[in-house]
Amino acid sequence: MAHGTIRATTLKTIIPLIIERFNCSENEALKLFYQSHIGKCFSDDNTGLYGQSANYIFSLFCDDIEQQY
Repeated sequence: MAHGTIRATTLKTIIPLIIERFNCSENEALKLFYQSHIGKCFSDDNTGLYGQSANYIFSLFCDDIEQQY
């Protein structure tokens, strides 16, 4: 499976979790995710983060967001 396909599949799980946790729209959730450090790592093939479970990536994302505030 191509990295893009894996990412798209994983995002289908992560984005609803972000929407629920942060009470935001889908567009806001996507923006929050991709502007975060974890989102940038998720987009980078060299990190391999795209191959981790959606729940693991979501937990990293939440930790990343909470450290900023």
